Amino acid sequence: MLTSDVENFPGYPTGIGGPEMMIHMREQAERFGLEVQDKNVEKVDFSERPFRVWVEGEEHRSEAVIICTGAEAIWLGVEGEDAQKGRGISTCATCDGAFFREQEVIVVGGGDSAMEEATFLTRFASKVTIVHRHDVFKASKVMYERAVNHPKIEIKTHRKIKSWLSNDEGLSGAVLEDPRDGSEEEISCTGAFIAIGHKPMTGFLQGELEMDGSGYILHSEHTMTSVPGVFAAGDVVDTRYRQAITAAGMGCEAAMDAEKWLEDQH
Repeated sequence: MLTSDVENFPGYPTGIGGPEMMIHMREQAERFGLEVQDKNVEKVDFSERPFRVWVEGEEHRSEAVIICTGAEAIWLGVEGEDAQKGRGISTCATCDGAFFREQEVIVVGGGDSAMEEATFLTRFASKVTIVHRHDVFKASKVMYERAVNHPKIEIKTHRKIKSWLSNDEGLSGAVLEDPRDGSEEEISCTGAFIAIGHKPMTGFLQGELEMDGSGYILHSEHTMTSVPGVFAAGDVVDTRYRQAITAAGMGCEAAMDAEKWLEDQH
């Protein structure tokens, strides 16, 4: 929903807008009788069946539940960011890197993801600048050296994004601040990629399912979670691929697993 153009989903040879693709998926599912409620789940009770799910004050009961709440990228939250999301600022180089051919871009972060994103972007961008607020990197040695030795990549340490700059065409640059003394500098860019991590949307599930230390749901058998009858798919369990097509495929697996499980129960 935050991607302006999706180029890597099967069936769209010329690409498609992210929100438009979501509308197509919803309409296709509704054609088979799906009921959609655009509401937020507040809490669940998976201690016994039927399971109980509270949706904005209304209680629902079900013999099976599939959780596909996904994960959201961690944003910087600085001035100008909201206005430029999807207009130059992204959290996925694999998704959006090709839109910045022969342009200068920024990658924010210091871990393996940031190094991987920066290295990937060199296929398209004329220059990639990695901005990191420290001078020590969490990235593995091999990933860091691959980035630091690349002729298209420049690394700026002891810098953080204070604000994003824009013009009528979209993102135009950023104001960098040195956290040590507060000094500032401007840098030009038409693209920026935030690579400081993701967080799964599992806050409403605390204590109900087994998760890893970061809050991602763990599978116990195929797509089933630690609670029989509760399944999970997509970015809420995926810490590796995080692509629309892999999430859709796992959603299919979860639906088939849930259907078979219900048949076995009755």
